[in-house]
Amino acid sequence: MASTAPRRTLRRFDSLQQEAYLNLWRTYDRLRMLEDALFQRHDLTAQQYNALRLLRSEHSAALPTLVLAGKLVSHAPDITRLVDRLEQRGLVARQRMPDNRRVVQVGITEAGLALLKQLDQPVRDCHLQQLGHLSGAQLQSLIELLRTARQPHEEEASAWR
Repeated sequence: MASTAPRRTLRRFDSLQQEAYLNLWRTYDRLRMLEDALFQRHDLTAQQYNALRLLRSEHSAALPTLVLAGKLVSHAPDITRLVDRLEQRGLVARQRMPDNRRVVQVGITEAGLALLKQLDQPVRDCHLQQLGHLSGAQLQSLIELLRTARQPHEEEASAWR
């Protein structure tokens, strides 16, 4: 016999802010899975790829380690270990400054440039797989909404402001 009692609706979110945040987190997780699969095939993390991409944009100059850390998309609590791993693979080179031994400059090597060149098209394809179903106008709206949500939490000097 079917019950005639009204179904209780479960409240999934405590607030609109929580719903937005959890949707953002879920979206990040879904999109990141595609990116992780790509980078794993090249024994890289997304953070390492981002560091290499930033160093390529400075090539043939080098960046101080802490400047590189500040430019990364996501916070890297152990930039030294990230650079260690890239250096062990010959993708970056470090140099201590003779006038200030505390400053370590990091530059991309030819092997690092070659790896990024190999990844250029697959990364574009990954971004298309992640967000290619959105129109240009939708992407622009998304970018603006994300920038607006992030802005009060960015440091004043951030390039992301």
